[in-house]
Amino acid sequence: MGARSAQCYPCHMGWRVEHDKTHRARTLRNSATKHERKLWGIISRLRPKFTRQLPVGPYTVDFASRQAKLIVELDGSQHADSETDRARDDYLRREGWTVLRIWNNELDQNPDGVLEAITDRAAECLGGTHPQPLPSREGRPRRHRFD
Repeated sequence: MGARSAQCYPCHMGWRVEHDKTHRARTLRNSATKHERKLWGIISRLRPKFTRQLPVGPYTVDFASRQAKLIVELDGSQHADSETDRARDDYLRREGWTVLRIWNNELDQNPDGVLEAITDRAAECLGGTHPQPLPSREGRPRRHRFD
């Protein structure tokens, strides 16, 4: 694929991301770590919707909600005090994204707290609305049809 791999596919094909970035994201999704699979199991049913391994500029982010412009990065100990991560976060913030970093051990020790942190941050990004509104009938007394 040589020269074509560095170009975007034509818009009439519906592709807006360079082929090599799409391929890298797909490869990362298929080779997810244990912690990435665990977090995906927790946030995949959230609203606003999240996606895995989203290409954003020159980077591929772990999890992202396009609606909330929220990125969730799952980090192991190799990311502690990383200048590369700081530069990456600065770039993503300049592009209008909010970045939330979660440590792998936080996910292991307190998955409910991680879920709460993500939903709270998504609510902030959406302007204070709760990202998972209550079902429309919750809290109302049931009306009997044939009374």
